[in-house]
Amino acid sequence: MGTGRTLRKESHVRPCKTPAGKANKNAAQRRRLVKFGMKEEDVKVMGDEEVRVLVQRPTVVKKLVARQQA
Repeated sequence: MGTGRTLRKESHVRPCKTPAGKANKNAAQRRRLVKFGMKEEDVKVMGDEEVRVLVQRPTVVKKLVARQQA
């Protein structure tokens, strides 16, 4: 058995996300948008990428909701 570099170095590769993990994360982000005040019907129509962008900016979401209600 060797004692070379391959046995000493740490793993730098992250594990792949499973489809179930990805679906859970998407569902959690959609629930978060509904908690911010968006309508559930509107959130269901959105794509995953659009949901991801909106979750990153909660103040923008709250402004959008305020405009819709006014």
